[in-house]
Amino acid sequence: MSATIIDGKAVADRMQVEIGAGAKAFQDKFGFPPGLGAVLAGDNPASAQYVRMKRRACEKVGIHSDAHFLTADSSQQEVEDVVAGLNADPHIHGILVQLPLPKHIDEERVLRAVSIDKDVDGFHPINIGMLGMKGREPLFTPATPTGCMVLLKESGVKTEGASAIVIGRSNIVGLPVALMLMKANATVTVCHSRTRNIPELVAQADIVIAAIGQPEFVKGSWLKPGAVVIDVGTNKVDDPNDEKGYKYVGDVEFASAVNAAGAITRVPGGVGPMTITMLLANTLKAAQRIAAL
Repeated sequence: MSATIIDGKAVADRMQVEIGAGAKAFQDKFGFPPGLGAVLAGDNPASAQYVRMKRRACEKVGIHSDAHFLTADSSQQEVEDVVAGLNADPHIHGILVQLPLPKHIDEERVLRAVSIDKDVDGFHPINIGMLGMKGREPLFTPATPTGCMVLLKESGVKTEGASAIVIGRSNIVGLPVALMLMKANATVTVCHSRTRNIPELVAQADIVIAAIGQPEFVKGSWLKPGAVVIDVGTNKVDDPNDEKGYKYVGDVEFASAVNAAGAITRVPGGVGPMTITMLLANTLKAAQRIAAL
């Protein structure tokens, strides 16, 4: 029996209508919209495309966006100065540092430089630290992991007592989503490149979060029948049958997984739309919070 498709785009579209209403209410009250500042250093075309997409999404919901594009040879001080300027700007409520930064830039120092009140990416060490502690709640949580959790909730998935597996341990997705699942009372296993017997571990999981960055890594034959699968991967692969010569696939082999899972996200159209939406939601939340201080 084919799995239920978890439609991230439909959830994101509905949430963006709500965010747009909130942004309008903010502008009506204060005379200016919520603002998001973006910092991009280097010439990574994917990063530049992500920033453009986020700016278009901001425009759609009535959030002002201010992007700062720096060259690949920009100094540590130049990047931190841009962040400092955005921290001081009263019309900017959220700051996005597009990762990765050039290798000579100390990424941790830049993320620490972002005001915690404007850390809408949820990567400030204090926010991540609070995410990892019982009884503490961060001001903001990272967009992609938060999007995964929203999709689980929207799909009626019961996380409490569930066995969850996260494949990948990156600071951007794997680590924070594992912490969020633990806060939701799931029992969590984290797999990575050194993990043995990954198929056997996946076979025990009620919830599978795939964020390893390897095309179609997880096979349908690995899954526990009826498992819920959230595929975070976006991998560009050659496809001579496509007019562009390539296509995007996830970290899960969808064709086999859709016949084993109980519910599953597609790539594209699953987690991707939620990532931008959660960034917008965090920006509106930051604006409302700063205004109330």
